[in-house]
Amino acid sequence: MSSRWAKILALPVTAVIVCSWLFVFRFQQEQTLLSPGASGVLPQVDTSTLPAVEIVVASRTFENTSWVNQYLPDTWTRSIYVSDDPSANLTVPRNKGREAMIYLTHLIERYDTLAAATVFFHANRFSWHNDDPDYDALPMFANLQLDYIQKIGYTSLRCAWAVGCPIQVYPYDQASPVRYGANATDFPPNATAKSVFKQAFEELMPGQKVPDAVGAGCCSQFAVSRDRVHKRPKEDYLRWRTWLLETELDDELSGRVLEYMWHIMFGKPAFHCPKAGECYCKLYGLCGLQCTKGLCSGRYAVPPSPLPDGWPLVGFDDEPRTFSGPLL
Repeated sequence: MSSRWAKILALPVTAVIVCSWLFVFRFQQEQTLLSPGASGVLPQVDTSTLPAVEIVVASRTFENTSWVNQYLPDTWTRSIYVSDDPSANLTVPRNKGREAMIYLTHLIERYDTLAAATVFFHANRFSWHNDDPDYDALPMFANLQLDYIQKIGYTSLRCAWAVGCPIQVYPYDQASPVRYGANATDFPPNATAKSVFKQAFEELMPGQKVPDAVGAGCCSQFAVSRDRVHKRPKEDYLRWRTWLLETELDDELSGRVLEYMWHIMFGKPAFHCPKAGECYCKLYGLCGLQCTKGLCSGRYAVPPSPLPDGWPLVGFDDEPRTFSGPLL
């Protein structure tokens, strides 16, 4: 065979080798982008020694969190953060951004030792946004399907669409014409979380297209698996907390912006409103309910006013209520 023909026949083989190398290189590059840590490699931790489920409670000094230790299963690990007490066992670098500072701090400090599933929750057992007929957290946790959290990766703890779904924010349509900046004089008048969302998203997610519409169940109470958290490098959570510490947005606005973004951060689409009936069945094991797309009969209704003193034994019109659950 002449050297000329040998060279010609070698060309396809060379092309295959080059293409294969490029494919492997691209695959490795994508895996690095999805893997945590600066090196793209998670430290080797024996996950069998880590908690199966942990609840992270965002609290302040005046809030009663005794129910967490008193009523939750012994198998749950508890981490109760106190945002306004620098001397607390679990606290934060700065009391800003409401529950978001606590959640991000936990994700950063426990990144390598997270529970298989982490539940992020507010301090009050009874709260208007708890997805329960009595607005009681305990039945939610008693029914919570931990296997489903592992399967889906991230879920809001609300199934009802009331507040948050179907659409909560239209980033382009609602954007303030004035961008907030480093000086108070630069701050847009009458700013809301919706009006600053577009700019905040650009700062938090550089290079990612701002969605046209955002919808997800309120209100910053959710569960996420360790594997889903690890889809992002620790540096992302550090960067988001740095943004929270440094942004000119105040406590309320910065916290509310992140409330609209948790589902996006954990890999869900900007519009993430599962059908209520499917959600109750899969997340809480409550199947066969009578439901519309966004609500199920007898499960949740937006309260007409703040929960009154004496709730759950006293109703909104000071009438006595029947309540069969444990009382603090």
